[in-house]
Amino acid sequence: MEYTEKKMEENTTTVTQFLFLGFAGLPNLQGFLFGMFSIMYMIILIGNSFIIVIARIDPALQKPMYFFLANFSFLEICYVSVTLPRILYNLWTQDRRICLLACAIQMFFFLILAATECFLLAVMSYDRYVAICNPLHYPLVMNPTKCTQMAVGSWLGGIPVQIGQTCRIFSLHFCHSNRIDHFFCDVPPILKLACGDTSMHELSVYLVAMFFVASPFMLILASYSKIIATILKLPTATGRAKAFSTCSSHLVVVVLFFGSATINYLRPKSIHSAGTDELLSLFYTIVTPMFNPLIYSLRNKDVIAALRRVLLKM
Repeated sequence: MEYTEKKMEENTTTVTQFLFLGFAGLPNLQGFLFGMFSIMYMIILIGNSFIIVIARIDPALQKPMYFFLANFSFLEICYVSVTLPRILYNLWTQDRRICLLACAIQMFFFLILAATECFLLAVMSYDRYVAICNPLHYPLVMNPTKCTQMAVGSWLGGIPVQIGQTCRIFSLHFCHSNRIDHFFCDVPPILKLACGDTSMHELSVYLVAMFFVASPFMLILASYSKIIATILKLPTATGRAKAFSTCSSHLVVVVLFFGSATINYLRPKSIHSAGTDELLSLFYTIVTPMFNPLIYSLRNKDVIAALRRVLLKM
């Protein structure tokens, strides 16, 4: 497929449209992939919406932990909606083109929501730290005003930096090719298409990733080191099991999200490959949001009890 281009005065060619190559090498599986991703999208929407509704209407879940969980579920719906509808459109129509502006908008929202997820997971770990390590101070520290402030900060904290990063990336000229070896407008495959030396841009991306991925992850590790130390000091096995059950679901989600995101963005450029990048991106953009409601509901007695109450009322 030919791509739109315009001739610059200095006789170079600048790309004005991109072409996604993600899943294009599987022509016989386009229908299957469309069906599979459609089902996954429905599961994500229904599962996370269920968490939001049940956290809102059940009196027993009117706690900071479930306030943040509802925020996280709404975030997952937004996060996956940035990429998955476009993937479904590409698979259904086989039109894989995307203009520069649409690509920049998709990257912008993807980066902002990814930053929000990092911050929100750190806030959720802090909530568990206060609940387990300082239970007497928990109602005072995690009061409704503080919870709202932390949630709003998580949603808005990444916007200024990600606006700057997106503008910086799309201020480049793209002249090598218009073929994005990916299924959405992610940073590494876009930078591969840029003209000239992009080492400073790559360094900027690395530093931003260190701030938005590594920093919250270190805070989460610090919180859980304190939590584990406190749990191990509890006198009874029942007490230890109860305390650990309140944070085990969150810990599983942290490992899934940060593990795949860290490998994708912070590993050396020399070992990047299109297939590995696609697989890792697929994992933290679609697979993890699909399993999060299941992880939180099956491993949380309060959520299971709330589900039973809702079903009994129906």
